[in-house]
Amino acid sequence: MARLTGPVLMIALAVAAYVLFPFNLAFLTRIVIMILLVLSLDLVLGLAGIATLGQAAMYGAGAYAAGLFAIHVWADPLAGLAVGALAGAALAGLSGLVLMRTQGLTLIMLTIAVAQICAEIANRARDLTGGADGLRGIRMQPVLGRWDFDFIGQTAYWYACAVLAVVFALLVLISRSPFGLSLRGIHESPERMEAIGAPIYRRRVLAYAIGGAIAGVAGALTAQITQLVSLETFAFALSAEALIMLILGGTGRLYGAVIGTVIFMTVHHTAAANDPFNWLFVIGAMVLAVVFFLPSGLIALPTALGRLFRGGRHAGS
Repeated sequence: MARLTGPVLMIALAVAAYVLFPFNLAFLTRIVIMILLVLSLDLVLGLAGIATLGQAAMYGAGAYAAGLFAIHVWADPLAGLAVGALAGAALAGLSGLVLMRTQGLTLIMLTIAVAQICAEIANRARDLTGGADGLRGIRMQPVLGRWDFDFIGQTAYWYACAVLAVVFALLVLISRSPFGLSLRGIHESPERMEAIGAPIYRRRVLAYAIGGAIAGVAGALTAQITQLVSLETFAFALSAEALIMLILGGTGRLYGAVIGTVIFMTVHHTAAANDPFNWLFVIGAMVLAVVFFLPSGLIALPTALGRLFRGGRHAGS
């Protein structure tokens, strides 16, 4: 039962958001998709300790793969998700064979390079991808043959929420499995894990590939819902924003990815609407406050407040 708590909570929050903001479904859907991308980064960075700024590479690969699959092969949404996941996993797995042999700044720079190479390939293959104009003409069939993608965005929203619940449940199982626990051990002390005979390199590559598959699913959702794929799916800014969201919420706990994404995108949306020129100041101030006062992320706020309350009560007595 405890393993079902996360997905059930995701659905409950989705229902509440739908009831409270019925005219902002497009924005809510973008939040859900971004949560998927940040969750993939949490698996790679928060759980396995793999430093990366190129998660957009797998996101873009999944988006282009799902879009091309829908145009030329089959427009079924679930089949497109599977294709996007395979594309993201394949790119992460193949590049991970090289990347996981490095670490630190070298690893970070190489992950950025992979995303930039993918962007250039997509730009050059104009006959296939549309180049700088983007991949257009994506028309999806109804979800499960019953629910059409409507103009209001209700089907897209619930479709994205259902995918998020499934992925979140999968990540909960992975984090609690022996494989997930070994990834935590590799993150905390690779020397000790190597001393007990753990195959560090293989598990890091596998974790990177799984994270790539989830990022590919997020990209596929974007392609199916927006019916457009642009070169921006490979943008460095996307990977950087995902990292900021994860840091805000807290790494390695899954729920931190959800909290950080919701807060970042809500503040971003509100601040940009109120002041289109200085909204970055608000984002920067928020990130600095969290880094200085809550190094573990916003997910640790209840614990910090509890300690503060107990400390004040003891001082008063």
